[in-house]
Amino acid sequence: MEREQAKQVRELIRIMNTDIPGHYHVRYALTKIKGIGVNLSHAICARYNLDEELPISKMGEAKVKELEANLRSMKKVDGWMLNRRKDYETGEDIHILTTDLKFRTDFDVKRMQKVRSYKGMRHAAGLPVRGQRTKAHFRKGRAVGVSKKKAVTGGKK
Repeated sequence: MEREQAKQVRELIRIMNTDIPGHYHVRYALTKIKGIGVNLSHAICARYNLDEELPISKMGEAKVKELEANLRSMKKVDGWMLNRRKDYETGEDIHILTTDLKFRTDFDVKRMQKVRSYKGMRHAAGLPVRGQRTKAHFRKGRAVGVSKKKAVTGGKK
């Protein structure tokens, strides 16, 4: 009975507020965390001496806690791999994960709009920000074309 409960508990591993299926290998399990891609995951495994092929459910609870602490600090990972180099507020090289990534991005866009920078104005107008052409392909997800008036029914002939 206890073995069944222990097996059920380890089917999902929670790291950085993200539920990760236990059958994933460590290298691919880390990619389920928002802000970590395949290359960064490989670098984390190399720098912190983790076995990439080990299923994440086989890691002990202490090892998972240690991994989570390492993900919060990212001290051993090269600076060029971090997603927030020379942070606007602190000036440090940091790596942001999970929901903090979305909040920081939203704050950055709002700050650019507030100071009325070129990029901020492009964001506000819903136009491409990074120099793409605007003739054709940026219009994804918008209604384009002429809208016809609906025919009025029940009128006099």
